[in-house]
Amino acid sequence: AMQIAAAAPSPALAVPASLHASLMARLDRLGPAKEVAQIGAAIGRDFSHALLAAVASKPEAELSAALERLIGAGLLSRQGVPPHASYLFKHALVQDAAYGMLLREPRRALHARIAETLEGRFADIAETQPELLARHCTEAGLIEKAAGLWGKAGERSLARYALVEGTEQLKRALDQIATLPATPALRREEIKLRVAFANALALTGDLVGGKEHYDRALAIYDPAEHRPITTRSGRDVGVTLLSFRSSCVWQLGYPAASRNDVVRAVKNAREIGHVTTLMYALFSALFSHVYCGDYAAAHALADELIASAEERGAQYWKAIGTAGRGEIFALTGNASDAVRAITTAITSLRSMGASLYEPRHLWNLAMAYAELGQLDEARHCIDDAIDKVERSKEKWCEAEVQRVAGEIALKSPTPNLEEAEAYFDRALAVARQQQTKSWELRAAMSLARLWRSQGKPQQARELLAPVYGWFTEGFDTLDLKEAKALLEMLAA
Repeated sequence: AMQIAAAAPSPALAVPASLHASLMARLDRLGPAKEVAQIGAAIGRDFSHALLAAVASKPEAELSAALERLIGAGLLSRQGVPPHASYLFKHALVQDAAYGMLLREPRRALHARIAETLEGRFADIAETQPELLARHCTEAGLIEKAAGLWGKAGERSLARYALVEGTEQLKRALDQIATLPATPALRREEIKLRVAFANALALTGDLVGGKEHYDRALAIYDPAEHRPITTRSGRDVGVTLLSFRSSCVWQLGYPAASRNDVVRAVKNAREIGHVTTLMYALFSALFSHVYCGDYAAAHALADELIASAEERGAQYWKAIGTAGRGEIFALTGNASDAVRAITTAITSLRSMGASLYEPRHLWNLAMAYAELGQLDEARHCIDDAIDKVERSKEKWCEAEVQRVAGEIALKSPTPNLEEAEAYFDRALAVARQQQTKSWELRAAMSLARLWRSQGKPQQARELLAPVYGWFTEGFDTLDLKEAKALLEMLAA
């Protein structure tokens, strides 16, 4: 599909004054064609004949003459034949110069006209490219409308796993809402956007930023006011916030707080009695309990989630529950059942186009294959996970994917110690940069075990002791118990 408009003019770059003056002079000499250049510049670096004509509302002969003049002057190039033609400013500086000649109020009015034309006469473009409409509404000073559109653009980007782009769009939405007087409707919109923004931050590895936004959204959330709306629109936002925050705080090094959040989320979901909300809470609680090493509790949650999903024909949740069950098998020494369950889940999720969390399923599948001695399959799965983290920017699990790759390097008949150590170092570096203490503890344990086996117990202890010493709670969880036992062995 032909792009109907491209990016906004760039902020004034350091253009030599003489060049800028000569561009302005060239535009001034164009007479009535100058106005057409300005309308085009407001639309974007490239623009379609159809949109230009609709916004300019001039007689076709007059518009064509102006366009011919701009092409003749070497300022625009044309592709195709009107009315199906598109035009491109030959240089971004020409677009900037034409746009810069517009005064503030006419410029705002022009952007408002473009937005109105897009909505009224190019509805399919307004629908599929909300970021385009958002930009024109922003420039027109239609702040509330722009905020809603940036939010929609951000949610669409996240749905196709364009995490970085989505984060930027949601931030623009929240920044614009912050300039408006608070109303109940805006509060609802802000909570929804904060959830999406926090999710995007957490998925791209900014767990600290994610937690901050979950906390702020929970502070705004009022069950009486917001619960009825959100249950109609998908799932209760309060339960969603607790569920997401749980994953975030576990990674940041607070396992007990993580467990408290999911216990509350499941309790609230049961009270609300809304099925999708409950399935979501069960999924989050399942993985929180797996993280904490409560495998029996996790298994019960997986069974309930799968049964509930089967009853309602909810294929996505059934696949997620099956992946969870497979992960528990992998962690409790039942590798062949783990391979069966996780493979089934990945196949089902891929058929739905649901690739979020796939690196996690792959690292568990890799561990199960390694346990069975199928090292080629294990390496293939972990390489796939590393590749997916890199391509999708789903960075929250990068440290653990690297750590598991190191463990797999140690499993082969001739263990590659250097390769394993390099993976563990990378896992530590990522976890430290993200401040994800729970992943750092796991990576430190893996490296400490390796060093211990190489006869370097003191080095191992000096690495692990400060990481373990940072923790203030969750000492009954599996990782912390294992770290404590390992430190005792290293001190012996």
